Amino acid sequence: MLDNIAFGLEMKGMEKQRRREKALEFLELVGLVDFAKNYPFELSGGMRQRVAVARALAIDPQILLMDEPFGALDAQTRNMLQRELLDIWEKTKKTVIFVTHSVDEAVFLSDRVVVLTARPGTIKDMVQIDLPRPRDRTGAEFARIRRYVLDHVEKTAFSSKV
Repeated sequence: MLDNIAFGLEMKGMEKQRRREKALEFLELVGLVDFAKNYPFELSGGMRQRVAVARALAIDPQILLMDEPFGALDAQTRNMLQRELLDIWEKTKKTVIFVTHSVDEAVFLSDRVVVLTARPGTIKDMVQIDLPRPRDRTGAEFARIRRYVLDHVEKTAFSSKV
């Protein structure tokens, strides 16, 4: 995993020892430093996603784009990684654009949810999420906002049908 994370840093021209240090730093951030010498096929799907986050963050992007990163995971792993992503965000404060089809995931992770139309994808609505962190998925306010966003998504889906 170490070389996997260090690859982008190598492409940026970083010296080998510094690349190793940075890669270890980001493996530590995602809780996988003990797996530095493992190969991707030796990791679970959730661990692979954490490595992908570490690799992306290692090159210090201004914006982190995550397109359905947890979509193929089981519900428990997805929820765990959502919490871990929020922990990483708390530490790095990177701007994240997170694409998801899950309204629950969007409300849990986001400060703002952008609802898009079907083809062509244009912005239909933007919903500000003003819930304190950590968020409680079982709380009444979470449920209210989730319902509001879901209503907008459903209206958009039904209005775009021919």
